[in-house]
Amino acid sequence: MTTPAMLKTPSDLESNAIRTLADALNAVLADTYALYLKTKNFHWHVSGPHFRDYHLMLDEQATQILATTDIIAERVRKIGATTLRSIGHIARLQRLEDNDRDFVPARQMLTELHQDNLELVEHLREAKRLAGEAGDNATDSLIDDWTDEAEQRAWFLFETGRSE
Repeated sequence: MTTPAMLKTPSDLESNAIRTLADALNAVLADTYALYLKTKNFHWHVSGPHFRDYHLMLDEQATQILATTDIIAERVRKIGATTLRSIGHIARLQRLEDNDRDFVPARQMLTELHQDNLELVEHLREAKRLAGEAGDNATDSLIDDWTDEAEQRAWFLFETGRSE
């Protein structure tokens, strides 16, 4: 993982804590971009009898995910570090797996995105722990919202893909 450059942003957080937290947030940001693109990919390529419902749900989820990216990146900057700079940077940091297959059955899309959102929750919980250790209440609080959103997406994907 590339350590982000430190800025001259005034902060009462210790520099080691800023580096550690910025690394964690940049990895979460990379995962968030990867999840956004995968969700959008599945939105574009979903097919089958529930096309309209899945297509609309995935578009709503992708919009929510993308909205989070700016907040995460700005938080990294506010604590005094730099953030992602390119698709290549995202690729180096992301932990969620891409799916480049030509065809993915709709139910598999839902299952995969369900698991990806739960994996993102795990990474968010680790970032929250680091924010707590750093005494960064603002980041700690924001992570609660991001975790809730990811858990809600996972729940919707699970319930939508459930067999009757």
